[in-house]
Amino acid sequence: MTLKQAIKFFESLESETSKKSEVKIYQRFTQILTGLEKRNLAETDIQSIETKLNSLSLESNPENRKKHVKKSLSTFEKYLKDSFLLTTAKHYTNLYSGLGLSFGLLFGVAFLSNLERSLSISLGLIGGMLIGMLIGRSKDAQAAAEGNVL
Repeated sequence: MTLKQAIKFFESLESETSKKSEVKIYQRFTQILTGLEKRNLAETDIQSIETKLNSLSLESNPENRKKHVKKSLSTFEKYLKDSFLLTTAKHYTNLYSGLGLSFGLLFGVAFLSNLERSLSISLGLIGGMLIGMLIGRSKDAQAAAEGNVL
């Protein structure tokens, strides 16, 4: 499946469905594919991407199409990140926000235990999330400066 065929395929799926959650997944896939199409990739890279698209078996008709396409999307994003160092917008912000929440919870319970329990957890979560978001935004800006964002 070529990039153009995949874009047309997802646009047709988008027009067929009325569920908002499915439309978002199809639009995200289309956005990634058009971003790849606009890049000046080598012919071998394009063939590698098209081979990966074929291996995802997107044109199959499973019982739960949304689940299958969502899983294929995450697999494809991971492939692009591993093979070409390409990420989607706000990838690092989302990643580091989650990590910040986890470490903030631990920090709040362990080091702010002299405060009331719910206050220490709340402060830890807020602080961890803010620090995680700041680190994630700086990593997103760095990736954008290097041209690695789709």
